[in-house]
Amino acid sequence: MAIYTQHLPAWKREEVEEIVDNSGKYELVGLVDIYGIPAKQFQQIRRNLHGSAVVKVARNTLVEHAFNELGNHYVDLNGHVSEHSALIFANGNPFKLFKSLEQTKTKRAAKAGEVTPEDIVVPAGPTSFKPGPIVGELQQAGIPAAIDGGKVKIKETKTVVKAGQAINKKQADVLAKLDIKPMPVGLSLLAVCYEGDIYLPDVLSVDDEAYKAKITLAAQQAFNLAVNAAVPTSCHFVTEAQIAKAVREARNLGVEAPIYEKGVIEMIISKAYRQANALKA
Repeated sequence: MAIYTQHLPAWKREEVEEIVDNSGKYELVGLVDIYGIPAKQFQQIRRNLHGSAVVKVARNTLVEHAFNELGNHYVDLNGHVSEHSALIFANGNPFKLFKSLEQTKTKRAAKAGEVTPEDIVVPAGPTSFKPGPIVGELQQAGIPAAIDGGKVKIKETKTVVKAGQAINKKQADVLAKLDIKPMPVGLSLLAVCYEGDIYLPDVLSVDDEAYKAKITLAAQQAFNLAVNAAVPTSCHFVTEAQIAKAVREARNLGVEAPIYEKGVIEMIISKAYRQANALKA
């Protein structure tokens, strides 16, 4: 029995042992934030992940006991345990796990005091509201509104709350009435331990298309550098381009010199003919 759990009641030791056992069964162990997820939706998320990942809610103290018992890099996960965190066990790599969790997220209405992860923008245009107190409520929330044609109209597109700012009660109430749902609902990966390393969201959040574009640009720049600098490579595409460039440059030199050689004389005559016509004109 590990020294971290020998003083615990039997049911708590079993909980810790389950966490330790799962850590050995799966390729990665992580922590997810489950704050704000309704119980019904949380159960649905668990069902959706069935077969690919296991989510387990446990007391923070027991989670920390388990990580301490596992030792090594698992201990570093203790720094990411929070009030609303849960364990996740999965196979594969952390990048795929992060992406799959992000793709399953939905949106919900904001609550007063919550910090928005993105700018909340209310577009200009008509609403379904009839004239009444809603006009004042919109204006108090920082949204310019007026009555137009018997309906309430938002006069201009407005950024009500910027990313990283807290949403006050008036803003939350108005956004809910406008059916604007800015808060993501789903499992947010806090940290994951994989093959001895700890991965955080800022590393795992990779824009696939932007990454591919960077690789493509790098390949193009490397190709151009190799061709223009005449760097010998084992890539036949580069070699073919280098030879083609050398042939073009040799022909151009032959024409400008001029050097009366086979394959060049025709170009020299053509150049002389063009110059003669230009002079005549």
